[in-house]
Amino acid sequence: MSKIKDRSLAEQGRRKIEWAESRMPVLMKLRSVHSEAKTLSGLRISGCLHVTKETAVLVETFRAAGAEVAWCGCNPLSTQDDVAAGLDAAGVEIFAWKGLSQEEYYWCIEQTLKLRPTLTLDDGADLVTTVHTKLKEHLLGIQGGTEETTTGVHRLKAMARDGKLRYPIVAVNDAETKSDFDNVYGTGQSALDGVIRATNVLFAGKNVVVAGYGHCGRGVSAKARGLGANVIVTEVDPIRALRARMDGYTVMRMKEAAGVGDIFVTVTGNRDVITAEHYPLMKDGAILANAGHFNVEFSLEDLRAMAKGRRVVRPENEEYVLPNGNRVYALADGRLVNLAAAEGHPSEVMDMSFANQFLSVLRLAKEGRNMAPEVHEIPRSQDEEIARLKLESMGISIDRMTGGQEKYLQGWSEGTG
Repeated sequence: MSKIKDRSLAEQGRRKIEWAESRMPVLMKLRSVHSEAKTLSGLRISGCLHVTKETAVLVETFRAAGAEVAWCGCNPLSTQDDVAAGLDAAGVEIFAWKGLSQEEYYWCIEQTLKLRPTLTLDDGADLVTTVHTKLKEHLLGIQGGTEETTTGVHRLKAMARDGKLRYPIVAVNDAETKSDFDNVYGTGQSALDGVIRATNVLFAGKNVVVAGYGHCGRGVSAKARGLGANVIVTEVDPIRALRARMDGYTVMRMKEAAGVGDIFVTVTGNRDVITAEHYPLMKDGAILANAGHFNVEFSLEDLRAMAKGRRVVRPENEEYVLPNGNRVYALADGRLVNLAAAEGHPSEVMDMSFANQFLSVLRLAKEGRNMAPEVHEIPRSQDEEIARLKLESMGISIDRMTGGQEKYLQGWSEGTG
């Protein structure tokens, strides 16, 4: 039996799902092919991934291909309640609502695992770690899983190194058609969308501090610059810091950036990037947002401990008054601002990410029992297939190498003429 917030929102949720379907041609093409063959018939999928309209299209594609599905959200604030209602009305077993407590969050994960899954789909690795630590009796029936995000891949690789991972995981996040598009263009647009919805602030002329210059940080930096902001990047990786500088951004330590930033966006995947050391240095009116997976990147614990007062001033926007009288605004309780304060990534870019999810589940359904219990990469051929399908949907044709060109690249005998 599902548990959601409001079943009366089902019609509204269905309209949003249909809108996403119209913008996700690759995944819809895969649905068309595999719904006839019922390729996933007899398989059970437990999923833990943000309940958005795009996720709903993926869930319904799994079901169209014959799989039984149970679903929950992977973040306490990211569920779109109308989409959850739309899925529930369609018969999906779903446990998700916006505003979960930590106890409710893990309860929802445990409910999805009652399906006794043969496959898991995770975003952040909370479902996988739950089944490995609290519900080990389910491990025998699981033949594989997928992981959607950078943080989850890091956690699962650590599990594998420690010899704790008991079934194979495909790192969907690391596919080029995921990380170079979803992480860059999706996070860039949706993170700033979340900041704008929570504040209605003007980016033009502001100093925007982006903590972390991986794929997500590159996307946030580019979009902020496109809106007229002066972008400052902080990093701990010298190669990424150098790349940011060569891309034209100012690079400095967070202690230096704290005093000049107007808007801070953390995308590091690590904890305590902004702490009690930095808050007293900030301008009056500084805005804090996080687009990393967990709410540990700027320390709300430190901020709450030092604040003289706090109040909610707008939805997903809380004001903290520092001892020096300056006000700092923390968005979305430090959680993913693009999902808690906005709608997440646009459907067009999630089309490729979720096509990767679907094809990876197909692979695990066929090969999972014979794959080692470690984190596996997506094959290059899958990446190229998805990119080609996406280009076709956009009406774009590209060249193909001739036989002579292929032979030239594969050989070694031809040199300077």
